[in-house]
Amino acid sequence: MFRDEAEIVVLGGRGGDGCASTRREKFVPRGGPNGGDGGRGGHVILRADDRVSSLFHLVRKRTYRADPGRPGEGSEKTGRSAEDLIVPVPVGTVIKDGVTGAQLRDLDTLGSEICVCRGGSGGRGNASLATATNRCPRHAHPGGEGERRSLRLELKLIADVGIVGLPNAGKSTLLSRLSAARPKVGSYPFTTLVPQLGIVDLGDYRTLVIADLPGLIEGASLGAGLGDRFLRHVERTRVLLHLVDVSPDAAVAPAVAYHTLRKELAAFAAGLPDKPELVVANKIDLPGWEAGYEALLEACGQPEVPRISTVTGHNIRSTIGLLDEMVRRQVHVPSPGEGTR
Repeated sequence: MFRDEAEIVVLGGRGGDGCASTRREKFVPRGGPNGGDGGRGGHVILRADDRVSSLFHLVRKRTYRADPGRPGEGSEKTGRSAEDLIVPVPVGTVIKDGVTGAQLRDLDTLGSEICVCRGGSGGRGNASLATATNRCPRHAHPGGEGERRSLRLELKLIADVGIVGLPNAGKSTLLSRLSAARPKVGSYPFTTLVPQLGIVDLGDYRTLVIADLPGLIEGASLGAGLGDRFLRHVERTRVLLHLVDVSPDAAVAPAVAYHTLRKELAAFAAGLPDKPELVVANKIDLPGWEAGYEALLEACGQPEVPRISTVTGHNIRSTIGLLDEMVRRQVHVPSPGEGTR
C-alpha cells in the first residue's frame, strides 16, 4: 500500500548509569573507587534507502526507541554504548518537526541521513568523581535521558517525467503502454488514487522513470477532488508530460483542460509552471479529434504538439524520444554516440 505521509515519535536511548564500587584486593588495604562510566544511549537516524518505496511501514509502527547504553562496572569498566537505530525511508522523504513544522532535512539522495534524536550520555562512575578532598566517593551519576521528538514525514517521488492531466485523460493507460507498471485503468474519473511509478527501457542500458500522478481538477490546490496531496510529487520531476484529451467525448474542452491544470500548478508552487513541459494530445483514435486538437494548439500557443493514442499505441515511441531529449538537457547527459572534444 502506498503512503506518502506519516507522523512518528522517536526517542533516543537512555544512557547507562555510572557504577559506584570500591577496589577490594588482597594486600591493597586502601583500594579506592573503581566504578566505571555508563555507555551512551543509541541515536535515532533516518536514512534514505532504495529498498522501501513508501512510508507505509512507518504508519503501522509509530514509535521508534533506540536501545539504552549499558551501565558501568567495577574495575573501571565502561559500559557498552548502544547501537544507533537506523530507520529506512524512501529516497525523496522530507523530514519536518511535528510541532513547529520546520523542515529538518530533505533526504533526496540515496544514503543521505539525519540524526533526529540523540541518545543520552552515560553516567559517570565514582572512579571519575574522585577529588583531592573526596578520594572515595560512594555515589555515581545516573545516565542521561535520550531526546524525544515528534516528526512529520512527507514523501516526494523522484522521477524523470511526471504525467499530469485532468481525470480520464489517459495517463494510466499511457504508463501501462510505456512500462511494466500495471496501474488501474477505468473509464471513470479518479481511477488513479495514488502515484504510480514505471520504468521505461530506452535501450543501451538507459531508462526513464515516469510517474503517473492522480488527475487534478479545478480547485485542487485548495483541496478540491483529491486535493493538493499529490501536487508535491510534481516538484521532483525534471519534465512534465501534460496529457490532454482532444476527443469529442472529453468531459472538459481541451483548451479549458490545459488552462485549468496550468492554473493549479501555479497556485501550488511558484516554480512549477516554469518546469519543462511537453503537451501531448491523446485519443486521436476517436473520430472528430481534429477540432479539439486545433483548440489545444491555440490554447498552448504552439504550432504543433505530439498526437498519440494510448489505446492503439500510435506515435508513443517518438513521444518518448522527445521526453528523453528533454530530460537529457536537464541533466546534461550526452546522447549515445556523441563524441567529446
